[in-house]
Amino acid sequence: MPATDALSRTFAALADPTRRAMLAQLAAGPASVTDLAAPHAMSRPAISQHLKVLRDAGLVTQSAQAQWRTNALQPEPLDDASAWVAEQRAIWSTRFDRLDETLARLQAQDPMPDAVQEDDR
Repeated sequence: MPATDALSRTFAALADPTRRAMLAQLAAGPASVTDLAAPHAMSRPAISQHLKVLRDAGLVTQSAQAQWRTNALQPEPLDDASAWVAEQRAIWSTRFDRLDETLARLQAQDPMPDAVQEDDR
């Protein structure tokens, strides 16, 4: 089932190493399909399919001048993905801090018997 929300489309597009490499190329500036295809050992239709996924995710725009098509990076979806990751990191950091506090409190209340501690070493 294809991703329907913007964040899912962004992560789906980022899941492929070829597409990530294309985005890295485009971070240096706009590029033609030929320029984007150069470092990859794949057919032109395969490159075009990767670009379609990136365009559908809103990560790349394509403009045409005469017969030339130029692709450019659109970083806004990456900002949204980065914000989501930061939010998840904060949530899990808080949860792990609470777990550490709970474990420390439990260990202080009920230390393990000496025999068990020596077996674990």
